[in-house]
Amino acid sequence: MQVHMHRTLKLPASVLTIGALDGVHRGHQTLISTAKKRAIELAVPLVVYTFDPPPRVFFGNSIQLTTIEEKIKRLGFLGVDHVIVAAFDTDYVARGVESFLDELGGLKPLEVWEGSDFHFGKNREGNINTLRERFFVQVLEPMRCSSGEIISSSRIRFLIMQNMLGQADQLLGWQGVKA
Repeated sequence: MQVHMHRTLKLPASVLTIGALDGVHRGHQTLISTAKKRAIELAVPLVVYTFDPPPRVFFGNSIQLTTIEEKIKRLGFLGVDHVIVAAFDTDYVARGVESFLDELGGLKPLEVWEGSDFHFGKNREGNINTLRERFFVQVLEPMRCSSGEIISSSRIRFLIMQNMLGQADQLLGWQGVKA
């Protein structure tokens, strides 16, 4: 797996997924493994575009579940070919939707795989429909745990804050794995 700073990778074709992926939890794992299967079928690399720190952490709304180093290890374990890490800072926050879409265009994604709540760009102005204006987008519905609740980084943070570490670990899905 190769790691790149944003705006540095250009590819002739790829399958792409974008997100904070904090924790690389079971929902993220499903999204990435689905995108990986498609990348193999299409004989192109899988690219994950992520942020350091995750946006919610940058804005001070959340604790960070994994360091960038741990996130990269986990992504490598899942078979990602390229990881793009964008430094999420005040300059990046000001970045417009079109600038981001232009950068993604350099990856020539044959498919973009996202969760249904994906937003991007300044003030979160871009969404799945914005992506669809330029790319073929596949949306994976949220994964649910056995109790029917959506697996999300926010829910895992809540469980950690409530000292429900066993449940948080189950949703993360990395216990016993040497990523």
